[in-house]
Amino acid sequence: MTKRDEDAARIEGGAPQGVGLLIIDMINDLAFEGAEALRSKAGDLATAVRRLRDEADRLGVPVVYVNDNYGQWRSETSKIVEACSREGSPGREMVRRIAPRDGDYFVIKPQFSGFYATNLPVLLPRLGVNRLVLTGLATEICVLFTAGDAHMREYDLWIPADAVASEDDRHRDWALEIMRKSMEAETSSSTELSLADWLSLGMR
Repeated sequence: MTKRDEDAARIEGGAPQGVGLLIIDMINDLAFEGAEALRSKAGDLATAVRRLRDEADRLGVPVVYVNDNYGQWRSETSKIVEACSREGSPGREMVRRIAPRDGDYFVIKPQFSGFYATNLPVLLPRLGVNRLVLTGLATEICVLFTAGDAHMREYDLWIPADAVASEDDRHRDWALEIMRKSMEAETSSSTELSLADWLSLGMR
């Protein structure tokens, strides 16, 4: 079966129980000002996200990368991955461990939210997705803005606490509290709750 056939079958059948896994801004060189604190967390973050991605693969849940374009308006997936995994890039090892595969979806965003000026609002319904697992960077910025837009579109949300990160852990915890209280999001870590467990909980 070709990649096109696989995509067509997935879209026709829909995601299991309508779930999709979003990986936000993890194709990242971690070379920006203030990223030093994130670099020390990159290994644990990649481990948690990779664990969720592996489980998504086993369950047939679609994986969607939602990534910043870093101001490069002519950029594309391969160029972003190449730039962030170049020799000497502080984020190279994280990118190597969590890089998108041929069967994954990749959405390039120009702003904080993955829904703003992207094809995500069209892609998710085509995949039959109405529940989202959000992972990635940074919890209080791009993850929070994406969660807010998803909540307004009535997506059920799980933001695993160990699968998101911020420069300051206090900011991560603050953002998780907002998403838990204001967006009814589940925030249990991926070691406390598996993707299969969350699937079994059903929609709110």
